[in-house]
Amino acid sequence: MSIVFNEKNQTFHLFNSKISYIMGVLPNGHMGQLYFGKRVHQKEDYSYLLEMVPRSMGSYVFEGRRTLSLEHVKQEYGVYGSSDYRFPAVEILQENGSRISDFCYKSHVVTAGKPKLPGLPATYTERDEEAETLILTLEDNVTGIELQLLYTLFAGDGVIARSARFRNRGGCAVHLLKAMSLCLDLPDCEYDWVQFSGAWARERHVKVRKLEKGIQSVGSMRGHSSHEHNPFVILKRPTADEFQGEAIGFSLVYSGNFLAQAEVDTHDTTRVLLGIHPESFDWKLEPGEEFQTPEAVMVYTDRGMNDMSQIFHRLYQKRLARGYWRDRVRPILINNWEATYMDFDEEKLLRIAETAKECGIELFVLDDGWFGARRDDTAGLGDWKANTELLPNGIAGLAQKIEDMGMKFGLWFEPEMVNKNSDLYREHPEWILAVPGRSQSQGRYQHVLDFSRKEVVDYIYENMAEILGKGKVSYVKWDMNRSITECYSGALPADRQGEVFHRYILGVYDLYERLTSAFPEVLFESCASGGARFDPGLLYYAPQGWTSDDTDAVERLKIQYGTSYCYPISSIGAHVSASPNHQVMRETPLSTRANVACFGTFGYELDLNRLSAWEQEEVKRQVEFMKKYRELLQFGTFYRLKSPFEGDGNITAWMVVSEDCKKAIVGWYKILNGVNMPYMRLKLEGLDPGREYGVREEGEARGKGCGSFYGDELMNVGLVTTDTSAGDALPGMHPGRDFDSRIFVLE
Repeated sequence: MSIVFNEKNQTFHLFNSKISYIMGVLPNGHMGQLYFGKRVHQKEDYSYLLEMVPRSMGSYVFEGRRTLSLEHVKQEYGVYGSSDYRFPAVEILQENGSRISDFCYKSHVVTAGKPKLPGLPATYTERDEEAETLILTLEDNVTGIELQLLYTLFAGDGVIARSARFRNRGGCAVHLLKAMSLCLDLPDCEYDWVQFSGAWARERHVKVRKLEKGIQSVGSMRGHSSHEHNPFVILKRPTADEFQGEAIGFSLVYSGNFLAQAEVDTHDTTRVLLGIHPESFDWKLEPGEEFQTPEAVMVYTDRGMNDMSQIFHRLYQKRLARGYWRDRVRPILINNWEATYMDFDEEKLLRIAETAKECGIELFVLDDGWFGARRDDTAGLGDWKANTELLPNGIAGLAQKIEDMGMKFGLWFEPEMVNKNSDLYREHPEWILAVPGRSQSQGRYQHVLDFSRKEVVDYIYENMAEILGKGKVSYVKWDMNRSITECYSGALPADRQGEVFHRYILGVYDLYERLTSAFPEVLFESCASGGARFDPGLLYYAPQGWTSDDTDAVERLKIQYGTSYCYPISSIGAHVSASPNHQVMRETPLSTRANVACFGTFGYELDLNRLSAWEQEEVKRQVEFMKKYRELLQFGTFYRLKSPFEGDGNITAWMVVSEDCKKAIVGWYKILNGVNMPYMRLKLEGLDPGREYGVREEGEARGKGCGSFYGDELMNVGLVTTDTSAGDALPGMHPGRDFDSRIFVLE
């Protein structure tokens, strides 16, 4: 790992064993992009990579010199209006009305390790030798604005983390209208664009299309990263697949409005932009003030998308998630939401908890409906005091009773929202985001508290801290069930209203930081109507997230498969729920529900007392299996084997492998059964070719040995997964059915 500056040629080479990133100072002082990709040898001169030729209809930086047009060179942080006509990385409105910037190289420093980003989540290092950081300082001499471009190169993997920092060293206020975290110009457009899109209950579905001339983008203007599009995209070569070929992943460590965009010009150059969405963004920068953009993470590989995902998993699991729970297996929980919704009292909750304890479950979670006047969606949000008609001894009393059973206790909050039918709103109606004189939109009968105001965040912190401090609360489910409308803060002047969306997210981060610092052993799980804020920003504070409100095992195959492209399995909240499922009314086997959920943090979301004696015994076996293998399932190396998004999507398969390659677990899932089907084999990945593995099947065929096979057999010949219809099944054959699944353990 090294960052080398050639003073004579004014070039920078960032490289480790996997990648090279080369850039240089252009003749006009701007920074130019020269190469990003597989590692190349360090040498003194890369000037041949800067190609400049005169083109008709081009505009040129220097009078009389037709070679340098910013439109036709690759840049590090493009600006619009001075011979570049592409979408820029930055736009600054100045006192005279101009939006032209001219950021020229001034200096640089190289530091060991990685600096923190004030007030923002970001990847980190624990030892200086894990990374090096280059900080380029550029300056606009007219406005006095200083721009720092930060590049952190991690050792060992093809990872670069980038961000930008603006400092107003001039004498006049300016307005940042656009400040992207990353701008990358690539020399060609032979890529497929991969995005992860959907809606509530069908989040992060994989969508692939060829890059074409013009603009392709995804983003959010909802005030959060959203169910609709995830702040993560991939550019992959058309021939690349899961196991070979070039791919670049772009991930934004941010939870608010974002834009991910690829612009292909008519000369086939591709410009990638990633950062805060510029729509409705306007940050006033007074003299002496600075603005830090969120961090963007780039991962390059030439070994396919599984390798890219594994790089993200390692980084985000160990150097983005933090704290007590980062490296610990997660407790197996039961959540009362789909068991009772808001129709409960303490006695009903304790009955569910008692049965859960008998089944070996470790954590009981009380969801919505425990506070204030909250008996339905219309009231109580904001009043974080236990309803003693339901819980006579409050949260502390219930938590103690759960603890006395030998389980831990968890609690649901939705701290960012308020109902108008609440004591909080009646006392502070000015604390919601709303535009004076205009109607106030509702979502789920609630309104958004103005987290850009410190007094609001302070109030919520004090209420939550009191409950967590007095009760034995070991887990917090932090929900957020409403997008932002009428984004206006009564605490800010007119010329700072464009800051509210970002200040809101900074307020959320501040509350998370204070609570996780005050209660470091509490496990926080982020939730936003399921997956509306499943992003790296929240992973910094909460090491797991509720992946989707859709708990149907079949729907979860696509949701969890798509999520795995960026996010580690230890971050994926996955539960076994009732059948028929409450979202889609589908009936699926209890075994399949568990076989999907075990590739996640694992828990239950149903009333165990409504299960038959046989089903309760099955739950006990599932819990026993998960306890035995959860370290491997949650922290092993994950491989996608067969995609539900390809072909007819009927078969999905994935697996995890231990670090020493001695153990592996394979999940195989079939949606609809077939008649007289072909023989089937599943080629595995990540095994030791020379090691012999005993393979056995779990579940209904529990303990059945499938034989012993060498790793190279299982990877090149494949694991036999043929099944048949029940009427034709012979001894030793697996009878197929709809919504079927199989778990194979390799040791």
